[in-house]
Amino acid sequence: MAHVLVIEDDQDIRESVDRSLSATGHVVRLCASALDGLRQLAGGWPDVVVLDLNLPDLDGAAVLRRIRSASAVPVVVATARTAESEMIRLLRAGADDYVVKPYSAEQLEARIAAVLRRGGQPVATVLTHGGLRLDTEARTASLDGTRLQLSRLEFDLLAYLVQRAGKVVTRRQLLDDVWRSESRSLETVDVHVTWLRRKLGERASAPRYLHTVRGVGIRLSAPEDAG
Repeated sequence: MAHVLVIEDDQDIRESVDRSLSATGHVVRLCASALDGLRQLAGGWPDVVVLDLNLPDLDGAAVLRRIRSASAVPVVVATARTAESEMIRLLRAGADDYVVKPYSAEQLEARIAAVLRRGGQPVATVLTHGGLRLDTEARTASLDGTRLQLSRLEFDLLAYLVQRAGKVVTRRQLLDDVWRSESRSLETVDVHVTWLRRKLGERASAPRYLHTVRGVGIRLSAPEDAG
């Protein structure tokens, strides 16, 4: 199951996508315009966006750029444009995949599943390590039984590290797999790790879970395993 935001001005397509994705267990939100879609995104990031390019109020490519300036959420572009150069341009602009209209419900579902897999979406519903417990379906996290208030990126970062507990993960790996971005700086990772440390009640100088391996990256280890 994934939370899917569909930004599409054609009502018939919206309703068809809603029926097909809902039938396979996804939670779907529908927007008929670019501005409505951007307002929805401002209220919280979904797991994936299906973005039509031919919107009445703003070109879909411009919407894609706005999304990429704020988030690494996977975006599947829906377009009637078939030129290879156009597809390459969209992928370079930040699209994760695309479908060409008219497309089948099965094709869209396959594309969504593919971008979620590439994004490292965990298969397990509940992840645990030491006192950490993450429910990846409900997107909730707790530490020693106390609920953690995490942003979307903080949750994704923590889930990624818990899945690789005990292993050193480089900042470049985190940019590629969590942010899914080559354009952001490595300092972006440092800032979010600092914020996550605060949520976990620790400091870089006195880590409990997030251990910096100087010159290499970050290792998540429970206190009893950290030594």
